[in-house]
Amino acid sequence: MTTSFPFDIGPQPDNTTCGPTCLHAVYRYFDDPIGLASIIADVPTLDGGGTLSVYLANHALRRGYRTTIFPYNLQIFDPTWADAAPGDIAGKLRRQRTLKPDLPEIDRLTDAYLDYLQLGGRLKFKVLTVALIRHYLKRGIPIMTGLSATYLYNTPREYDVDDQVVYDDVRGESVGHFVVLAGYNRDTRRALVADPFLSNPMADGQHYSVDIDRLVCAIMLGILTHDGDLLIIQPPKTKKKGVLACTSRFTER
Repeated sequence: MTTSFPFDIGPQPDNTTCGPTCLHAVYRYFDDPIGLASIIADVPTLDGGGTLSVYLANHALRRGYRTTIFPYNLQIFDPTWADAAPGDIAGKLRRQRTLKPDLPEIDRLTDAYLDYLQLGGRLKFKVLTVALIRHYLKRGIPIMTGLSATYLYNTPREYDVDDQVVYDDVRGESVGHFVVLAGYNRDTRRALVADPFLSNPMADGQHYSVDIDRLVCAIMLGILTHDGDLLIIQPPKTKKKGVLACTSRFTER
């Protein structure tokens, strides 16, 4: 049995805009007409290019959406914080920044998550299982995820030379990426992926299926690039200015 729904995604304009392109596709799914160029301009980027799920989530929160992040990055979130109140987590994030000043991107990550909690974003600490993924997909809710493209694609690690990607299994490093999950086949145990990278090695187009176990591993290995999470974006329960009400658009076969 396949749980899936129509989900369109455009190609990312360059090698570092996969996150905003995925967010744009989610907005379009919910009939929100904001343009991709506007999202790219508004979403903060990292010094080496790319962005973070929390920045995408903050953009959605400011447009009136509800968001939930399932974080698996143990460099930032301790698993024992699962039962902590948002205010307590905010305090722990501040103390962590003081005690770990050399952790890569610690200042930016801390500020971004403090903004996220202040804006009303939710954090949920759940084991990453097929059941968790299906919980949202069978309700017609797309799942954005930051993961390791290196592991998902099963390609050599990469490095950049004059803005050109070079594959090198010795010199290269793991590369992060954003995709959107839009379905799951229980019989084949394969997830349906909408990928903003037009030249992805998985298929001729931007939609393909991938073994669910490989997908879960790719998500968890996203922690190497401060990815490693699920981002759920949903419209408000009541219609607000700038965001259209959610429509039921999924089918289950």
